Amino acid sequence: MNSKSATASEILDAAIRSRRSVRAFRSDPVPRHLLMEILETARAAPSNFNSQPWHVYLLVGKAKQALGEAITRAYLANATPPFSPFPQPMPTNCDARVDDFGRRYYSALGIDRSDVAARVRQTGRNYVFFDAPVGLIFTIHASMTKHSWLDCGLFLQSLMLAAHVRDLATCPQVSFVRFQSVIAEQLGLAPDEMVTCGMSCGYEDEQAVVNRLNMPREPIDGISHWLGFD
Repeated sequence: MNSKSATASEILDAAIRSRRSVRAFRSDPVPRHLLMEILETARAAPSNFNSQPWHVYLLVGKAKQALGEAITRAYLANATPPFSPFPQPMPTNCDARVDDFGRRYYSALGIDRSDVAARVRQTGRNYVFFDAPVGLIFTIHASMTKHSWLDCGLFLQSLMLAAHVRDLATCPQVSFVRFQSVIAEQLGLAPDEMVTCGMSCGYEDEQAVVNRLNMPREPIDGISHWLGFD
């Protein structure tokens, strides 16, 4: 889209609709000034009473490698309790969408869903940030409520969009939460500092099939109720 002729709404709409989670990256390093620009934009995200409850650690090179290796060791040793971001049982509509994602995801990777060993290996790719050049870990004070966690989500979305319009790809990863103790030791987190998620960031490998999932979204009629409209 030609930004000189496009309206602000068209530019924003295009950015939101074209952003997607990327799980295969090129090795090209990301300039530090780009990361600074992204954070400068993201910190304008709204939060309850301007509490700004988020904190982020950015890792590259040996620091990222060390964290990835530590988490991978714990993962392969099954040294931390299992973790699921979802309740059991899940609401039926959400469960169906998660199942659909699994089918599409493993199919794009050429992994049969019955191949447990291959799925374990692929899950482990999360913890090396899918070999992205930049890894991010987001934290919040442990005493904060779910409303402040929502604020963190607004910060993440702002960061991902700021990255996207600078041709950087991202993948938010809640799976890092399972390894709170490992991350706390590696990064020197305060005792009251809780991991909210991780994120991979870098330049997309455009040849990777897994980056073309184009996951469907529910139609407006399926997610909204309109009251009082003529």
